[in-house]
Amino acid sequence: MLEFAGFLPILLLIGMATIQLGLVGYGISQAGSGARAAARAASQHGGDGAAAGRAAVSGWLDPRPDVEQGADTTTATVTVHVPAVIPLFGGWDVSRHATMPNDD
Repeated sequence: MLEFAGFLPILLLIGMATIQLGLVGYGISQAGSGARAAARAASQHGGDGAAAGRAAVSGWLDPRPDVEQGADTTTATVTVHVPAVIPLFGGWDVSRHATMPNDD
């Protein structure tokens, strides 16, 4: 019993680190989906890419889309904030970008 009590904090830390890695992976996936949606919507004539980028991402990740429309292509970057499970860390910002050709 004493050995288990001594090993329990290490097991909890490993479990929380595993959950944190899963949340970071989920945040990366959501940022990529939001960037693709924002670039696709903004590349079409009159589309609101920022709104599409925010709508494609889970709200608790606080998505921040940035859309740049060029002459031939539209590039969208979405940054999300992944909260920390381990109290010693403050969370991470992850971002992904996507480029789509303009619909002319």
